[in-house]
Amino acid sequence: MWKTECQNMVSVIGSGNFITTPIITDDGQPIEVEGCRVTSAVSDKKVAQWMLILHQIGLDVVRTDRALAFYEDKANQAKLWDVLSIYSWVDDDIGYVQGMNDICSPMVILLENESDAFWCFERAMRRLRENFRCSTTSIGVQSQLGTLSQVIKTVDPQLHKHLEDLDGGEYLFAFRMLMVLFRREFSFVDALYLWEVMWAMEYNPNIFWLYEQPNGASDSNSGQLNQKMLKQYGKFQRKNLETGCADKNNALAVFLVASVLETKNKQILKEAKGLDDVVSILGDITGNLDAKKACQEALKLQNKYLKKAKRP
Repeated sequence: MWKTECQNMVSVIGSGNFITTPIITDDGQPIEVEGCRVTSAVSDKKVAQWMLILHQIGLDVVRTDRALAFYEDKANQAKLWDVLSIYSWVDDDIGYVQGMNDICSPMVILLENESDAFWCFERAMRRLRENFRCSTTSIGVQSQLGTLSQVIKTVDPQLHKHLEDLDGGEYLFAFRMLMVLFRREFSFVDALYLWEVMWAMEYNPNIFWLYEQPNGASDSNSGQLNQKMLKQYGKFQRKNLETGCADKNNALAVFLVASVLETKNKQILKEAKGLDDVVSILGDITGNLDAKKACQEALKLQNKYLKKAKRP
């Protein structure tokens, strides 16, 4: 139904092609684009905002996982564009933000049926969409960056102080890792491995109920957990509950970023004279990290942090 609704507004959707140039002007006037025709001026604000972002989605699609043979076929690029375009129409609150293409791409690759890929992405976005909510005063992962700062300050105060001295105490250099869940730092296969591990270890038996209660949902059993119920939770989430640190920003992804920083601890302390140096050092890790080792180190850091942060 949604796809048909979008096709009626922009005919190229579902055609096996996609666009990379604007189809309307900022004031809603149609622009002639080959293979995509907008017949009249657009006055509806929601429709205009959606149409204005479609070419940006196309530009990002072209850049997505370019090294993979799957996207050598333009039809597969068009499939990714279709899913992202329809999702941005459905979720007009956040719409499309760069980075969503990195989250959606594995689902398009692994799930041949486009509807399955869409719903898998839509459910993943229920979990991740706040990462993409940005304004002039805040970014979606700001609270997680705050948690990361607290974790490093607790487990490695020397590194934290050095980063603060470089004016990096807000940890904005880790923004991308958290926003797109390490898609750029790890290989395609390793990134998927991390997703599987993270979502399994953070498993909450009430997760399906939580998905249907996206705004302000809470664990209905949080006040009456017993050992039998605790065993149903993923290992990471179970430990958080047992120690009273079940804050949603206390995600395994935060400890994975911390583990990455710890692997570069000595180099950052020795070589980083400014934030650009930190970004450069972290940039060198792309494709050179071991996902399994990173997970193991993240869990060790979680144990260390919980022990040090635990109140007497």
